[in-house]
Amino acid sequence: MANAATAPFARFEWVIAGRYLRARRRERAISAITGFSLVGIMLGVATLIVVMSVMNGFRDTLVSRILGANAHVMVLPVAGGFQDPDGIAARVAALPGVARAAPIMEGQALASGPRGSGGVLIRAYAPEHLMSLPALANPEEAFGSLDAVTEGVAVGAELARELGLRVGDAITLISPRGLSTPFGRSIRSRSYTVEYVFRIGMHDYDRVFVYMPMAIADLFLDKGGAPDGVEVMVDRPDALDPMLGPIREAAGEPVRLWDWRQAHGGFLDALRIERNVMFLILTLIILVAALNIISGLIMLVKDKGRDIGILRTMGLTRGAILRVFFLCGATIGVAGTLLGVALGVVFTLNIEIIQGWVEALSGGSVWDPSVRVLSTLPAELRARDILVTAGLALGLSFLATLYPAWRAARLDPVEALRHE
Repeated sequence: MANAATAPFARFEWVIAGRYLRARRRERAISAITGFSLVGIMLGVATLIVVMSVMNGFRDTLVSRILGANAHVMVLPVAGGFQDPDGIAARVAALPGVARAAPIMEGQALASGPRGSGGVLIRAYAPEHLMSLPALANPEEAFGSLDAVTEGVAVGAELARELGLRVGDAITLISPRGLSTPFGRSIRSRSYTVEYVFRIGMHDYDRVFVYMPMAIADLFLDKGGAPDGVEVMVDRPDALDPMLGPIREAAGEPVRLWDWRQAHGGFLDALRIERNVMFLILTLIILVAALNIISGLIMLVKDKGRDIGILRTMGLTRGAILRVFFLCGATIGVAGTLLGVALGVVFTLNIEIIQGWVEALSGGSVWDPSVRVLSTLPAELRARDILVTAGLALGLSFLATLYPAWRAARLDPVEALRHE
């Protein structure tokens, strides 16, 4: 017989809760609600983990692609051009925490190939700096020789595909800044050999970038040998603020700085907001499942009114009754959360295989790189997201059990047994 000195969550409380969770024939409705609650929590937790992992992977992969192909800090002249661009690059490159610094020349052009034409962005460096550019030195995929770009050009894989180009083919570039003649401005057109085809992994970059040595680009773009700026890459682009002052001082002449956060900050902020909104929306799935726990427990309390009355007359305290029904609801929440975590982790770790199965069954692509920027579906599991999701599911499940358990504990045994 229980009494007031019984320790909380004693073994008999677990036994009673377990018996109540095992449905009998006349309790199938309660069992169905319990099953739906467990499945709802499982799917909610799994979906939240998968979506958060994909959002993490998308942002991290996107940032790594951006930082590999673009300057972390661009040193730009205040007026006119630099007095000594090579000297600025050498002094900045010598700073602690700076990975590379190189003068860069940029320009727009129309590219033409066997299959068509399209606008491109030309980026030019000195040969030694061209070889050390992360986007070219460590691409996702590459064809040809990067060393041969000193005599030709490097183009993105998507641009090569659209124009029908392969290594060794000729690409024709047409500059909008033509030569001035007595009859007007003529079109400047040059053909270059494609020596290197690269795939960064971002559709927009693979579609528009053409890299070439600065000497060749200067003749084509007609910039008089003056670079547009000095491109700086640092070891820790996420901790950029402490580097800006030393870079400005090392320049040795009036300059203005433009960093990658200013160029892409709006897009990354939009990703962060989207991630937070998705988290809130998917949390509602878990909340709905938790509400089903309330419905199931209320029905269980009503069905077990006679049993509660008998247990109370045998000496069970209100606290013991409350804990019994709390254990009923908490068991559903814990089981659903554990199954959801397992399902979410397994799905995320095998997301590329699952993507292949879905595409094979549907006969189409579920990840269009021209729309979603990246060429692959990324996913990155983080322990913090798993813990937050599991804690949220458990917290909502435990809260959902309190009201039905409180009602069971408040049940008067005399009223419960009056009509028995």
